[in-house]
Amino acid sequence: MNWGKVAVLAILGSAVAVGGGVWYAQEYAYYDRIDPADVTLEVTAGGQQVALAVADIQAIDAGSAPHRWRACFRVTEALPGDAEPYADPTPLYGPGWFDCFDAEQIGHDLESGAATAWLGQSEIAPDVDRVIAVYPDGRAYGWHQINDKTPERGVMD
Repeated sequence: MNWGKVAVLAILGSAVAVGGGVWYAQEYAYYDRIDPADVTLEVTAGGQQVALAVADIQAIDAGSAPHRWRACFRVTEALPGDAEPYADPTPLYGPGWFDCFDAEQIGHDLESGAATAWLGQSEIAPDVDRVIAVYPDGRAYGWHQINDKTPERGVMD
């Protein structure tokens, strides 16, 4: 065996190991399931936070970034009449194993009007809003979305 083959195998082995590590980090390493008893879901109505009556909560979060929160649940009572719609909802993709949350389907349903997006909480973290999408049958989904409320910043902030 010559040293060229050894070098190529070492490089390929390293690339596979790094790729596997990155995949694992994105899919599993940072996400944790949240105990449903610890999840409070609210909607902004009339400038105030109003608790939602919900059931069947499944939620995940990651401490590495504020926009990794996702939730699937069922709304059991009607939303307040003055709940604030969310202007530009864009569901963010989550890890593949959290299969109750299908960002692509939710996005299509929001565009078609099959679901409606509401402001859950403004600035849940700096420059991040909590958005709640609700279907007429009570199915609902939540995610954190980066907002554009802050003016463009320079490189040296």
